[in-house]
Amino acid sequence: MSKYLFVTAHPEPGSFNHALTSEALACLRLQGHQVEHSDLCAMQWQPVADRRDFTTVFDASYYKQQREELYASEHDGFAPEIKAEIEKLFWCDVMVLQFPLWWFGMPAILKGWVDRVFVMGKIYGQGKWYETGSFRGKKAMVSVTTGSGKHLFGEGGLHPPMETLLLPIHHGIFRFNGFEVLEPFVAWQVAHLTDEERKQLLHQYREKIAAIG
Repeated sequence: MSKYLFVTAHPEPGSFNHALTSEALACLRLQGHQVEHSDLCAMQWQPVADRRDFTTVFDASYYKQQREELYASEHDGFAPEIKAEIEKLFWCDVMVLQFPLWWFGMPAILKGWVDRVFVMGKIYGQGKWYETGSFRGKKAMVSVTTGSGKHLFGEGGLHPPMETLLLPIHHGIFRFNGFEVLEPFVAWQVAHLTDEERKQLLHQYREKIAAIG
């Protein structure tokens, strides 16, 4: 059995993003897998990285994020909420980021989760990246919803291809830290779908999640 971490970034509990996560959690629990869910909006996650992230201080006169992270990594100096999320990353076998596409990227709360939790020293740096990354052997996936249809992305459309938009996540977060990058799940223009079409998407997502293990 495997261990899954879902990180969801949507402020509305009744949203399709939360429906996708709920579908995945139910499927995995039924299969006997272990799951953790970081619902960032419900947690009222603070997205801004600053001195509040640490219980230690390397330089009180000048704040440099990475240097404070290195020092905290060496002296167990992370704030409790940061430490808890770091532990989830090392615990899981598979991580799934669930979010709506806002301004061609992640909502700020999710980017802030990455900024604060993927810390230098404990997770990356000092020779830990790509093939030697801390999370080699683990898998990571994006599940994203859009407001526009698939035909508007890529060749002939108004917007860049989805794979281009997700490159900073797939390469800069997942691969950089050693994760194997799984094919994303994209729920196109969910606000314009019928209830039956949404049910079909939930079924497709359930099958995709079930196949990961």
